[in-house]
Amino acid sequence: MELDDKVCVCFGVSRRKLVNFTRQTQPSRPSQLSNCFGAGTGCGWCIPFLMRIHADGVESKKTESQDSQSGPNPLEISAEEYQQLRASYRQQVGAGERRRNRHGVGGESAGDGLDEDADRSDGEIDDDAFA
Repeated sequence: MELDDKVCVCFGVSRRKLVNFTRQTQPSRPSQLSNCFGAGTGCGWCIPFLMRIHADGVESKKTESQDSQSGPNPLEISAEEYQQLRASYRQQVGAGERRRNRHGVGGESAGDGLDEDADRSDGEIDDDAFA
């Protein structure tokens, strides 16, 4: 995924904006990336990607030699793959086959960032899962 590709499609927030926001504001929690033009407060698809951007920003501050999470970086996919995965996610959520992503506790398995009570009227993201 390139820097100018949209991570939060709902609000048009690019990876570049999120990376710069993380570098400049040094948020202590991934949910604080919602302060970057509302990223993550729409459909919820981008929340795992926001968490990775935050983790990468925090880790780059600490050390350049360690990986912040095990496994492949979800941001190393093309913009086309990202859009296809998002479309599939939205279709599954709409059909009730999958719960919406959200910051917070709960979901289908511990730590997966999913919870059926994903709609929030205040536009904020729950920080409790990141303490």
